[in-house]
Amino acid sequence: MSMTLRLDDEHDAALTKLAQAEGVSKNEAALRAIKERADRYSSNEEVRRLTREAIERYGPLLDRLAQ
Repeated sequence: MSMTLRLDDEHDAALTKLAQAEGVSKNEAALRAIKERADRYSSNEEVRRLTREAIERYGPLLDRLAQ
């Protein structure tokens, strides 16, 4: 699937700089940035899920210890 990415001058310059720093095309730099952000989002979601589970499981114990 193809897609056109419209960037203003500031974002184009940032993408160009990123691509040059990584020694890849601007297209590859954009793909990597998207993947990195998606991975980070997935990781954050997993941390939130595990935190909710821990609070549910250990919440009463932590409340007693806090007293």
